[in-house]
Amino acid sequence: MKEYRSEAIRNVAVVGHGASGKTTLVDALAFVSGSSKRHGQVKDGTALTVTSPEEVERGFSISMGCAFAEWRDCKINLIDTPGFLDFQGDAIAGLTAADGALVTIAAAAGVEVGTERMFREAMRRRDPVLFVVALMDKEHADFDAAYQSIKDKLTAKVVPVEIPIGAGADFKGIINLFTKKAHIFSAGTKAGEYQETDIPESERARFEKYHQEMVEAVAATDDNLLEKFFNGEEIPGDVEMAAMKEAMKRQDLFPLLCCSAQLTWGARTLLDFLVQLMPSAYDMEEQKAFKGSEGDKTVDIHPEDGAPFTALAFKTMAEPHVGEVTYFRTFSGTVANGQEVFNATRDVAEKLVHLAIPQGRERVEVPRLFPGDIGCVAKLKNTHTNDTLSTKEHPVRLPQIEFPQPLVTYSVRAAARADEEKLQVGMHRLHDEDPTFETHYNPETHETILSGMGERHIEVSMARLKRLLNVTAELRTPRIAYRETLTSHAEGQGRHKKQSGGRGQFGDCWIRLRPAPRGKGYEYVDAIKGGVIPRAYIPAVDKGVQEAAERGILAGYPVVDFICECFDGSSHSVDSNEASFRMAGILGFKNIAPKCRPVLLEPLDEVEVFTPDLYLGDVMGDISGRRGHILGSDVEEGVGTKVKAIVPQSELYLYATKLQSMTHGRGTFVHKFHMYELMPAEAAAKVIAEADKEKKEEIDE
Repeated sequence: MKEYRSEAIRNVAVVGHGASGKTTLVDALAFVSGSSKRHGQVKDGTALTVTSPEEVERGFSISMGCAFAEWRDCKINLIDTPGFLDFQGDAIAGLTAADGALVTIAAAAGVEVGTERMFREAMRRRDPVLFVVALMDKEHADFDAAYQSIKDKLTAKVVPVEIPIGAGADFKGIINLFTKKAHIFSAGTKAGEYQETDIPESERARFEKYHQEMVEAVAATDDNLLEKFFNGEEIPGDVEMAAMKEAMKRQDLFPLLCCSAQLTWGARTLLDFLVQLMPSAYDMEEQKAFKGSEGDKTVDIHPEDGAPFTALAFKTMAEPHVGEVTYFRTFSGTVANGQEVFNATRDVAEKLVHLAIPQGRERVEVPRLFPGDIGCVAKLKNTHTNDTLSTKEHPVRLPQIEFPQPLVTYSVRAAARADEEKLQVGMHRLHDEDPTFETHYNPETHETILSGMGERHIEVSMARLKRLLNVTAELRTPRIAYRETLTSHAEGQGRHKKQSGGRGQFGDCWIRLRPAPRGKGYEYVDAIKGGVIPRAYIPAVDKGVQEAAERGILAGYPVVDFICECFDGSSHSVDSNEASFRMAGILGFKNIAPKCRPVLLEPLDEVEVFTPDLYLGDVMGDISGRRGHILGSDVEEGVGTKVKAIVPQSELYLYATKLQSMTHGRGTFVHKFHMYELMPAEAAAKVIAEADKEKKEEIDE
């Protein structure tokens, strides 16, 4: 394997909506370049970056795949990303590891929601972007319509640099607007070979229209070129190409190409454009990294061979018979096979044994990597996604990938009680591979909770769990962590007396309960005078009250925001002890709390929903129907409108699915805990009834 330095490396994330041809395109580019020996198919699971049984079974990408194409003395690292929104965490990680984005548009469908999402993400990162209209050989393919959808939905700065000759079954060639030549393909072409000809007369008018558009767009980005354009001077193709590359860096222009990856038609010129227009790893702006024990200092990271080694682990995958494989992007310094590096994130050393570059399922071992390259290594003991690898002498931490917040939550348990431990191990492994899959134990509801980006994300994750560890998981609606509180005051006695031969038990206390301000919590007041309860036993009453309050009054939820005042009682010189007064506290609370008009409190979340204006009315109506209180709305650039609201947690179960349906996949939301508030009587009655039902079922069991 030839060694490539930063100047000859192109890191490209291939992004777009699901089924827009990304995986087939990556396979074709690697095959046409000669870096891959076989041109596979997604439908039969042989495409280069289809690596898991779940992807083969479902026919779409679930996780990121990495490949490379060697072309014109350059190495193009191709990061194939999932297109469906449930798996967008890997797409974001792929963009983080890349220096530019190749956005695929299905020729028949045009711009879809996944395309919009990833284009906005690339824009946010200030990445240069190339568009390609893929699937030109498919039925209903329409290059002009796809081009117009990009202009309407994404950016008016898009400009074609290629146009197709024909479409669908009649697709037979491509006109390169730079070289002013036509590439004519023949049936049975193995690796995108073409015959270069003059532009057919039938296509001359289209060529003139699009060529004029391209020249105007390029000239408008440079004052010198604009002057030549107005003077009627012809601008050489290499000058146009250089100007377009600079404009791409500034996101002033977005070139548009076309191809049929399945036929490999157009793959060769696409490789040419990737080499000529995409920035090299050396060209990209320097990274900022954190150093110091508190991470309060920053240092610039340059893609230079002699600089200290720095890399970011952007993906972790488990492979059968291999274990965990860590994928990383180098940012500075070289790294050699067998070299010991330092994980600055976790403060541990790691040894990079069998250093390799990924080519789909395969790994090609290399002696070393240069700055800007993408590599992988198996069996690192303590390195996970988002960790920074550096050196012991110069430890730094790179900015971490900002993964989206999980949107769908379930309660989970193993179908077989004996598999509980395996379930926990498996879910933590899934999180290591995919940080958007999260799991934790909720001590209040006594449930294991898992969260993901959508129902399909969770379903696929559970299928992987079954395959990897043979564990079947049961998913349920998670319980809401309600609270109970008091709304009036009352007082009474808690008396515990037990005599069963020998030393007995005796504890007697009088307590007064009253509500406290919301959020105050629990307060215990010692108002005992005259020693009617010995000082040693007064804390025991407090413990008893707290223990009883944890068990609730109405539905078994903890009682909060109240004051307990212990003001009287009595004791026995022989039979009294701490346990007796703790029991007296429990009985006192049970006797008195129901008289204090207890009510349920429900947790409220602060929700921000981002939606195109077209669906704003539906979104706001749905929030109101979920007992939500809308706080207001603001214009959100590139999205539409941001709606802020306070919504009960219980009403947000599977809200992501409903929002996707209402907005045709274009709406998103984030949420965080806001506060506890009094629950409406009707809703509270349902919760109490459900708790009674569960209690009876437990007794029957």
